[in-house]
Amino acid sequence: MDKLPKIALPALAAIIFIIIFASRSTVTIGSGEAGVLYKYFGGGVVTDKPPLGEGFHLVAPWNKVYIYEVRQQERLEKMNVLSSNGLDIKLEASVWFQPKYDELGKLHQEKSEQYIERVLLPAIRSAARSVVGRYTPEQLYSSKRDAIQQEIFEETQKIVEDQYIQLNEVLVRDVTLPPTIKDAIERKLRQEQESLEYEFRLVTAEKEAEKVRIEAQGKADANRILSASLTDKILQDKGIDATLKLSESPNAKVVVVGSGESGLPLILGNN
Repeated sequence: MDKLPKIALPALAAIIFIIIFASRSTVTIGSGEAGVLYKYFGGGVVTDKPPLGEGFHLVAPWNKVYIYEVRQQERLEKMNVLSSNGLDIKLEASVWFQPKYDELGKLHQEKSEQYIERVLLPAIRSAARSVVGRYTPEQLYSSKRDAIQQEIFEETQKIVEDQYIQLNEVLVRDVTLPPTIKDAIERKLRQEQESLEYEFRLVTAEKEAEKVRIEAQGKADANRILSASLTDKILQDKGIDATLKLSESPNAKVVVVGSGESGLPLILGNN
């Protein structure tokens, strides 16, 4: 009975040591994650080998694993920027990104786990201010949204391409102008639309009037040519032709040839 405690204590201590050692020597990396290994006695952050992939890993208990999400992530950033004429614009943009997998060790070593706050967000703020500063509020409000979005993406990509960050997309979700400027732009756009409609009606009316003039001129020219071609001789010939056709008709009639002033036949009766 006296020997039991002497055996149990070392055994208990050994079990506790094994549990601690096992917990410090294993790491499980979840789906869409990767691990950066830090060796306390082996040169610090491992940058010359790929990061630890998903699943169960055994590591020395004195080393440490930093886990990063390597799937595409999204950050929504709201910022105040200035237009080309110095007006304050509120811009809301969403950025899609992920760390470069094969360079995860260098990202951790140089930028740390807070690379989003330290690198990515300052980059997109700088790019947005630079791009928006090239445009007027009217351009931002109406026709340049897609161009601004693309330019912000390109400017941000230039900044982060050497920072071990893969930039996938930048989406401009909202551009908010000062209310007075927005109202003035909307009034101007309405006036421009009304002016375009009025010009369209004028052009349409002018084309219709031109069409009527052309048709009237055509009819006048036709009548003039016809009148010039109807000589007395032609009328007499046509009258003779008509007389012959009438004479062949089965209907009873009296035709007097050459009785009119023009010498054309006169039809005196038709039953």
